[in-house]
Amino acid sequence: MRKAVLRLEGIEKSFAALRVTDRLSLDVREGETHAIIGPNGAGKTTLIHQISGALAPDAGRIHFDGCDVTGLPMSARARLGLARTFQITHVLPSFTALENVALAVQARAGSSFRFWRAAATEAPLNAAALAALATVGITARAPIRAGALSHGEKRLLEIAIALAQAPKLLLLDEPMAGAGVQDTHRLVETLGALKRRYTIVLVEHDMQAVFALADRVSVLVEGRIIATGAPQAVRNDPAVRAAYLGHAA
Repeated sequence: MRKAVLRLEGIEKSFAALRVTDRLSLDVREGETHAIIGPNGAGKTTLIHQISGALAPDAGRIHFDGCDVTGLPMSARARLGLARTFQITHVLPSFTALENVALAVQARAGSSFRFWRAAATEAPLNAAALAALATVGITARAPIRAGALSHGEKRLLEIAIALAQAPKLLLLDEPMAGAGVQDTHRLVETLGALKRRYTIVLVEHDMQAVFALADRVSVLVEGRIIATGAPQAVRNDPAVRAAYLGHAA
């Protein structure tokens, strides 16, 4: 069995009297695409925030690539190789696609953000940024302002920004959110190619995308993992169908 790149041990998180993460344990293996699914209000976003470092758990431990990162901020986890995208697109709309990615390359190199200089004019940053854009298939959009890109292109740009951080794990928070049929098809194709190269945690509502991409699926309901396994096994699990998939069909 491949080693666990990400390991969650007994994670708990509450807001006032509401427990959103309930003694949750989970392993994500090296090289796999591990999908986390569940109904609205299941605690998926809160869980992703805790993995990325945006929120601290109330209890439990988070291990990434052999290190205990429970107390580390997002920036430190990013330097260790944990890159994420967001449910709501996070790009700099007045910067070009190339500049958005070049700034991520610059940050990875440990430089400060020098907004008064065009990061993408620096040859090493430019080359690395173009390579990331090529990986997601939007090289032709490099000189276009991010704000002028289509919704699907912005999603691909976010993935390129994550790739520019040389990640050991990609944490993708609902990449299909708001995407139309054509954009979803393109995103699934792109992620299908990336899964051969990266370990991916995929949080997603689009079940067709999940079952097309995932090696394993974990189902989150009321802050607890109720099932983890191969996609078809999870699809056929009576408890999962009763709690989630039956309502999502």
